[in-house]
Amino acid sequence: MEAVLILNGLNCPDCAEKIRRRAQNVDGVKAAEMNFMSRELRLILESESQKENAIEEVKKIVSDIEPDVEVLLDGANTEEEFDKNSFKMEIVKLLAAFSFFLAGVLIPMPFWWEFSFLILAYFLSGWEVLVRAVKNILKGEIFDENFLMAIATIGAFAIREFPEAAAVMIFYQAGELFQDYAVNRSRKSIAKLMDIRPDSANLKTSDGIKAVSPDKVAIGDIIIVKPGEKIPLDGVVESGSSLLDTSAMTGESVPRAAKAGDEVISGCISLDGALEIRVTKPFGESAVSKILELVQRAGEKKSRPERFITRFARVYTPIVVIAAALLAFIPPLAFGLELRDWVYRALSFLVVSCPCALVISIPLSFFGGIGGASSKGILVKGGIRLEALSKCKAVAFDKTGTLTKGVFEVDGIYPQNISNEELLKFAAIAESFSNHPIAVSIKRAAGIDDFSGREVSAREIAGKGVEAGFDGHRILAGNKALMLENGINPSNAEGTVVHVALDGEYAGYISLSDTLRSDAAQAVKKLKAAGVEKVFMLTGDGTENTKKVASAVGINAFYENLLPHEKVEKVEEILSGLKDGEKLAFAGDGINDAPVLARADIGIAMGGLGSDAAIEAADVVLMTDEPSKIADGIKISKKTIRIVKQNIVFAISIKILVLILAAFGLAPMWLAVFADVGVAFLAILNALRAIKA
Repeated sequence: MEAVLILNGLNCPDCAEKIRRRAQNVDGVKAAEMNFMSRELRLILESESQKENAIEEVKKIVSDIEPDVEVLLDGANTEEEFDKNSFKMEIVKLLAAFSFFLAGVLIPMPFWWEFSFLILAYFLSGWEVLVRAVKNILKGEIFDENFLMAIATIGAFAIREFPEAAAVMIFYQAGELFQDYAVNRSRKSIAKLMDIRPDSANLKTSDGIKAVSPDKVAIGDIIIVKPGEKIPLDGVVESGSSLLDTSAMTGESVPRAAKAGDEVISGCISLDGALEIRVTKPFGESAVSKILELVQRAGEKKSRPERFITRFARVYTPIVVIAAALLAFIPPLAFGLELRDWVYRALSFLVVSCPCALVISIPLSFFGGIGGASSKGILVKGGIRLEALSKCKAVAFDKTGTLTKGVFEVDGIYPQNISNEELLKFAAIAESFSNHPIAVSIKRAAGIDDFSGREVSAREIAGKGVEAGFDGHRILAGNKALMLENGINPSNAEGTVVHVALDGEYAGYISLSDTLRSDAAQAVKKLKAAGVEKVFMLTGDGTENTKKVASAVGINAFYENLLPHEKVEKVEEILSGLKDGEKLAFAGDGINDAPVLARADIGIAMGGLGSDAAIEAADVVLMTDEPSKIADGIKISKKTIRIVKQNIVFAISIKILVLILAAFGLAPMWLAVFADVGVAFLAILNALRAIKA
């Protein structure tokens, strides 16, 4: 027995973990699982009778830790928009605090005026941190990041380092604000994917057609799918025929024909015909449900680790604070030494202990790397993704829309007993009323938009092609099945081809291809030069087109005819072959790619033409639709991580050295301030190098 609660407004990973730990100790709860990205708290209960009481107790816990978070039962309307007005107000507040800070530091003024400006900057930016620190202390949650920032900045005020206290609090709050914004943006990936979930199914009953929820349809039931509607459940076509837009599920740009006896999957759209479908799987096991479930599960596998400063503070802060207290009072009490001198040492100790060099420079390094990447058209969603990108040793590409443009072009005209121009002309005339991607490409190649008032009669033959009449001619344009059905023997050409017959005689065929992106081959070369050892291609397209593209770009390992969940399985297989610490990136552009983007260590979406769902599910977005940018992103990430490591080693080494000197009275206050402000300044200068990608 379980209960799922949605915690709307939960943006603090540390708070989420506190809620999970306390919820796990509620009577009747055997276990509690938190999915921070989807804000889901899953309670494993001992019995149904304890459900109501357990939920009420958890609500109290949430209210105690995060009063602004709203607790809802799973299934309630949980749609939540990022509060842009609130975000703007926080920006304004931080800018005001920074203005007061600059005034207090740069403008010569009497002491009390300077102090007033800096205390205003401090409280304007850090009041909430102080309040949370006090509340957590009262609840027994002492050594967290709020306590760290409060004790460090108050210590700075105590030794009259007012600018230091205000600056640390301002930069800390700015980082927190933008992290919340990034978390909200990432969470929209799941909301976007919900668009593929069908709202209802047209169930055929003895009383007629009845619209019901898809999860109310049983195996063996008959459902009706009208033109333009999504197929709500997996099944077999009983009657009718139609072209299916499968792009949302398989990534294929060419619609597939469906007729009686064919298996169809949920999520596809019937383009031009009505279908009667016998359901073969319940909604919970359908293709659409699998995609949604995979994204949810992938989100759990990729949940963000605790922020570095929180982990650092859990060990560092208690040790330093306790050491400072002992340093201030033990020598005077035990040996009769001067209290003022040892309190001064302890305060110096506390100033040194403030990890502002890390609090400021590490996020700034990542922001610098992210900014440098964005200047090249590479958008990286946060520092954790940039770090993962630096460890990328394998890249898997989707084909259509990623390595190719997803737009068909005529690449060959093969006439029989007529000219090239005539073959292309008659094919364009036959396709004149169709908006099919292939039809559009043929009309574009023929350059025929106007038939000078001459009448064209056309009839689309579902899944096969078009029959048209023009100037006394009967034109057939379509696949091999259309030709054979009319007693015509077509060519055995493979790939994407349109066969044409004129007045009962075979006239030839036109071949089409999904054009490669201009830098597709270069992308593979650059990746290998950047240290990527393995490059794969995963696609829902057929074998012939897949081999052609793989050969053109230089990829040896490829997998074709894959459904979304099969792509995820292949990604799992590739991941299992990597060494510890090595990362896999997947690049795609369609809604169907979202589960794979979420499951891979780094999901990369083609932003210019990519679907919204893919972009939201991805960790990296290429705004220029150039796959070669992936290699550029990897180089930028490696440079950024080098800078971060330099700052960590430099800051911690200097601080440990000065902490030791302060304890022995060998570090005057100015040296303690240097070990804090000076080290932070140097670390920030080093971090700025990341901007120059």
